[in-house]
Amino acid sequence: MSTSRRRFIRQTSAALVGAGIAATLPLEAFAKARRRISANDKINFGLIGCKGMGWTNMKTELMNVPESECIALADVDQSVLDERAANVEELRGKKPRLFTDYRKLLEMKDLDAVIIGTPDHWHCLILCDALSAGKHAYCEKPLANSIEECNVMLQAVKRYGKIVQIGQWQRSGSHYQQAHNYLKSGKLGNIRLVKCWAYQGWMEPVPVKPDGPAPPGVDYDMWLGPAPKRPFNPNRFHFNFRWYWDYAGGLMTDWGVHEIDIALFFMGVTAPKSVIASGGKLAYPDDASETPDTLQAVFEYDHFNMLWEHATGIDNGNYGKTEGIAFIGNHGTMVVNRGGWEIIPETKKNSDGILEYEIEDLPDQRRDNNANYIADHHKNFVAAMKANDPSILNCGIETGAIAAINAHMGNVAYKTGRKVYWDAAAGQFKNDTDANALIKSHYQNGWKLPAM
Repeated sequence: MSTSRRRFIRQTSAALVGAGIAATLPLEAFAKARRRISANDKINFGLIGCKGMGWTNMKTELMNVPESECIALADVDQSVLDERAANVEELRGKKPRLFTDYRKLLEMKDLDAVIIGTPDHWHCLILCDALSAGKHAYCEKPLANSIEECNVMLQAVKRYGKIVQIGQWQRSGSHYQQAHNYLKSGKLGNIRLVKCWAYQGWMEPVPVKPDGPAPPGVDYDMWLGPAPKRPFNPNRFHFNFRWYWDYAGGLMTDWGVHEIDIALFFMGVTAPKSVIASGGKLAYPDDASETPDTLQAVFEYDHFNMLWEHATGIDNGNYGKTEGIAFIGNHGTMVVNRGGWEIIPETKKNSDGILEYEIEDLPDQRRDNNANYIADHHKNFVAAMKANDPSILNCGIETGAIAAINAHMGNVAYKTGRKVYWDAAAGQFKNDTDANALIKSHYQNGWKLPAM
């Protein structure tokens, strides 16, 4: 609703009347040597995957959680290892041990927890190995690169009983909780539609680049891991891996898990009845990426539909916001995003023919600019480790799996090109061999999907 319309209604009303274990597992003996963390203990972290969000998470720990220490780093790129080792030494005065194979890092008996910041296709293997080695884990979102891997990771956490936080940090945002409380008040009335979106204007076309040798100091075979063997290409490496199906699921899973998570949490649901999706490389058909730059997906739940949409290269999303979630009810709409939340009320004429709001107008409920939600997410993780209580996690493994599985369903519907129907009891699509084949992961190069 425009500011001018809000002003008009206020003024007229006032005048007239007055809302997914690797092929080579750490030995079970490691799990028997688990350290129990007391309230006064330092917590020794290792970081696996040190460049982007991995380092953001580790730096957040070191700068905001005094009891956290970084004693080890693992990465397949030696230049990244050297840079991050210097960063850790600058922050804490101690140089961590360095590894190019994460499995060696997991052998450290004084290691309490790991942060997993690798590309999506590695999450399942590394998390399962870390749990088997007796470590707690903070795993970046999306949980995994397939529905099958999500289920394996759920089973691994149940088997090993460790604390696992997933990096959907919006769950630790106080203004999201405020918005949730408002929605539960019922003032919006019956909610028939939820819109989720990510319009990413900063994402420019990925230029076509030739294959070539991996940079010096990069163990490219280890970087590929279970993904298909391919020649090295810089487009598929740091950061841009997100736009290639071998390693990730595009914006549907990269941003989708954040926004879809909030939508499902607020609405109290976990799985759709059906999904249909349409889109493609409509903005930049000739760039080097594989995943769609434009996509709409409609998820059908009991009593409401959810629309996901994303677009690259443009910022003008719904309600003038680049990202967010809108809950559209009979009496008004609540829009929430990382900047805050607002209520856009419906209007009606009263018995005197005067236009009035059906509910209160709350146009700008801003988040606290001093709040650091990623830091709050890590503090919550450390608190859960100290209490040895997964129930206090803001985004445990089940929450991460629900968001990731729903997002992957959107990609399955897109890839099949038709409406797909989900059988929640069976954990698969109904009478759809093609869709069910896309649930699976396909590990290669000698790596095997963890078996629980």
